[in-house]
Amino acid sequence: MNGTVEERLVDLETRLAFQEHAIAELSDALAASRSEEARTSLLLHRALEELRQLRTALASGPLTGDPSQEPPPPHY
Repeated sequence: MNGTVEERLVDLETRLAFQEHAIAELSDALAASRSEEARTSLLLHRALEELRQLRTALASGPLTGDPSQEPPPPHY
């Protein structure tokens, strides 16, 4: 019976080691995913801010479609 208990103990220790390893890998993957999500969020925020600035510049610039705001053609 001691052999059976010892075998079960070894099996449990092996499973525990495997689970600890799997948990560590999942933790690393989760940390990497959160880091990537934060970086992507920052890039999106920057892109949206650039788009807002571009819209503001276009709305206040000579490209509004108002002929009185456009410079004269080069042949004048």
